[in-house]
Amino acid sequence: MKAILLAASLFAIVCPGVSAQPMNPTYSIYAIRYADSPGFAVADLVMGAPKNEKIDIVFVIWLIRGGGHNILLDSGFHRERWFKELPIKNFVRPDEAVKLAGVQPEEITDIVISHAHWDHMGGIDLFPKATVWIQEEEFRYYTGAAWQPGGDHDGIDPDDAQYLVRLNTEGRLRLVNGDNVEILPGIRAYTGGHHTFASQYVLVEGQPNFVLASDNDYLYRNLQSHMASATFTDDLWSANIKNQERMIQLAGSAERVVPGHDPLEFQKFPTRGRVATMKPPQ
Repeated sequence: MKAILLAASLFAIVCPGVSAQPMNPTYSIYAIRYADSPGFAVADLVMGAPKNEKIDIVFVIWLIRGGGHNILLDSGFHRERWFKELPIKNFVRPDEAVKLAGVQPEEITDIVISHAHWDHMGGIDLFPKATVWIQEEEFRYYTGAAWQPGGDHDGIDPDDAQYLVRLNTEGRLRLVNGDNVEILPGIRAYTGGHHTFASQYVLVEGQPNFVLASDNDYLYRNLQSHMASATFTDDLWSANIKNQERMIQLAGSAERVVPGHDPLEFQKFPTRGRVATMKPPQ
């Protein structure tokens, strides 16, 4: 019997495809820049920054490809009302922008929503076959209590909230329950940044790991200066900083934590047009 077990173990080691725990897919990661906004106040992005300092920010969606999936982190925006909020330049609608990375809108299989703000959730209606993933508490708050007296729905588009409910009734919504949850093979969701009521960020496991922070970390400067991004309430700044530290640990390097609105990601990584390749196909 011992000989049989040993032979079986050796067979599993030397024969490809025989494993009790299959390996995660090898993912490629792309940042797609779909708009710019000049002259944004750095103090609104990095707590404690000089009040008169400005930066030209970018609007980005991130594409993760592998294992038969085309996954977006965030979906951008397109509704006309939000163009009045900020000066928006060089806009390409997100469903057109993904084509620049070689993917058709109907080929997007999944959208992971980091948080419910208009510029991150406002394009979920543009990808007709995608399953949408969002933190359960984020969904509950912004489709319920946020709109009641005393609630906070600043930056949330009511049409987005209604569309979330519609997706749920159509069976295309998945609610992520809490911290450190594997939502797809090798894709893990983490909470605690508190940019919104229950925002999340994503770890893409691989060689090496990458963390896509979205607005839980606005700029590389937040990481470098150990200063918080804007949070749901000001008393959560310390939680935001702790989670930025955890992002670095998960990624293995601050260079592989990707912020939400920093144009530097299109200088740090090989870029062609609007698309930066953070982790190329292998």
